[in-house]
Formats: sequence, C-alpha cells, structure tokens
Amino acid sequence: MTDTLQKLLIICPMVFLAGLVDSIAGGGGLISLPAYLFSGMPVHYAYGSNKFSSSFGTLFSTVRFMKIGRIHYISAFSAAAGALCGSWLGARIALALDDRYLKYCLLVLLPAITVFIAFKNNFGEKETRLGSKPRVIALSVLVGFVIGTYDGFFGPGTGSFLILAFTEIVGFDLRTASGNTKVVNLSSNIAALVTFIAAGKVAYALAVPATFFGIVGNWIGSGLAIKNGKKIIRPVFLFVLLLLFVRILTDIL
Repeated sequence: MTDTLQKLLIICPMVFLAGLVDSIAGGGGLISLPAYLFSGMPVHYAYGSNKFSSSFGTLFSTVRFMKIGRIHYISAFSAAAGALCGSWLGARIALALDDRYLKYCLLVLLPAITVFIAFKNNFGEKETRLGSKPRVIALSVLVGFVIGTYDGFFGPGTGSFLILAFTEIVGFDLRTASGNTKVVNLSSNIAALVTFIAAGKVAYALAVPATFFGIVGNWIGSGLAIKNGKKIIRPVFLFVLLLLFVRILTDIL
C-alpha cells in the first residue's frame, strides 16, 4: 500500500465527517485539520490542503442554502466584509500576543455558552424582530468584524460562533443563520486558499480526492440542516462546542 493511499484512508473519511458537521453547525476544521496532521503531512501543507478541501465543500453547501432561499444576502455580505477586515486585524494581533490568554477565556466562556444553548428551548427556533435594514447591516458588520478578528487570531469554531451571533445578536432563525455563515466562511476560506496556493502549500494528490469527500459531506449535512432545522443543528452545535472545549483544554495541558 503506497504512502499516499495510506494518507487518503486517514484523511478522506474524516474530511467527509468534517463537511457533514461544518455544513450543519460549523467547526468542521476541528475534525479535518487534525486528520491532515495525523496523516503525517507538514504543518503548512496540512493547513493549505485543508483550506483547499474545505473551500470547495463550503461552496457546495452555500449553493444548497441559496437554492432554498435560506441566505439573507445583505446581512451575509455585510458580515463577510467585516470578517475580512477583522481577520486581517486578528492576524496582526496574533503576531504580537500569545493566544494562551484567549484559550483561558474560552475555557470559561464555552461551558457558559453550552449551558445557555442547552437550556434555551427556543434557541434559533424562529426569526426574532430584525429591525430596519441599517440596523441589520450594522449588526452584521459588527458580528463579522469581531468573529473575523477571532478567526485571524485563533480560529477554531469560527463557524459555530457566527451561527450563535446571527441568531442571538442579529435575530435570524437557525437555518438562515447557518446559510449566512456559509457565505462568510466561503469568503474567508477563499482569501486564505489563494495565499496557500500562491505559496505552493497545497498537496493536490491528497487535497483533490479529499475535496470530493468534503463536498459529499457538506451536501448531505446542508440537506439535513435545511430539512430538520433546530432538531439537527442544535445537538450538532453542542457537539462542536464540546469538541472545541476539549481541543483547547488539550492545548493548555
């Protein structure tokens, strides 16, 4: 069995699972990136290849949400613009500060968020009062900028935090919040992917086959999210938060 085939047997099933999870509740990178690293790929190639497969998976998931009208375009594009600016700022901050302090904060915040969602029975069940268009745009830009800054500085769980913000701050139901999140994720993924491709840090022999598995995972997951809404998004969302908590705890210990 060749080395490439061995790596694909590790990567492809995990990328499929990551796409399934990410299209429902965000956080797929918590599954796919460790899979690339576990296969033995160098760190920068793992990041670049992961961006390659996740970008195409997110594209197909986004298209599916677009087809059934579950994207609020003004809000989504406003948040995407804010996220791109915030991501740049977060990357600059990351160069100057240790992310250890953010990890400690998240160890406190994540259990609190999990309890909040677990006990809030109407979480994302229906759209709350959105208010005027300028208000929706302003809140969306703010959400995109703040979470984009987090993404540029640290990153894991960005999609999940976007869904939370779109529901609890802007006021969308879970399906629309998830659709908007796909647009924001897609824009940031493409920006990062261009950088990795330009630097020659994508292992295409692994990334291309894995991409097909990611697309299938995203397609199935987005279908489940669209069809079942809160019933599927909420438990997967809680699973991702738990996964993120374990990841951060492991990093610290």
